[in-house]
Amino acid sequence: MELWQRLRRELGACCDLLLPPACLLCGDRLPAGTPASEFCPTCRAGLPPLPPARCPVCAAAHRTPLPSLHHCEVCLRQPPPFDRVHAVGPYAGTLQEATQAFKYRGQLPLERPLGALLAAAVLAGGGRRADLVVPVPLHRSRLRERGYNQSLQLARQLAGALAVPVAPALLHRNRATVAQQGLDAVARGGNLRGAFAVAGPVAGRRLLLVDDVMTTGATVRECAGVLRRAGAAAVEVAVLGRA
Repeated sequence: MELWQRLRRELGACCDLLLPPACLLCGDRLPAGTPASEFCPTCRAGLPPLPPARCPVCAAAHRTPLPSLHHCEVCLRQPPPFDRVHAVGPYAGTLQEATQAFKYRGQLPLERPLGALLAAAVLAGGGRRADLVVPVPLHRSRLRERGYNQSLQLARQLAGALAVPVAPALLHRNRATVAQQGLDAVARGGNLRGAFAVAGPVAGRRLLLVDDVMTTGATVRECAGVLRRAGAAAVEVAVLGRA
């Protein structure tokens, strides 16, 4: 075993010498010792941090100076069915560029650095350990069109980092919906109402729901609500970008 591990290390060093690892987003060579699953320093510098003054539940930035523990107006008026949102950062800069390349342009290798960032955000955010990681599902028509579910790819990366099982088919999308992009908050909620169903046992389980971007929160609200009504003990949300 030790011989095999040494051979693997030496082979990896030879590969790095002949084919130095490059940033999966911009293609620049990574500094020596940087894991291939990370962005280069320039791309990492373009990751905007979450604002310190934000809602502790939905992670929305406060529009007026408020303490970071103060809930936003939306969560005060209509408490969400999820317990909290973990986000890598605002949907801008490098994070937006990488997410769009991953989601719309088939850049699947980006699941590694994006998944690593998402895992770091969840670990930094604390919270109770989940029993299952659950991706937001795509309808089969959208899945045929895109060829993959970006939320499932992220969920697999996150589940591996957290050592928690992933449940790829726990949520089911009942019907196709129009794209959420371009709809206002009310239309987004109506567009998704009744679009999801639970396809497995969740009673008493703590779930970590994964999506790529959270804007108004209509998608994760609908999914979390379905899961809680099915008996889930708790639902936390993990997203790359918080718009």
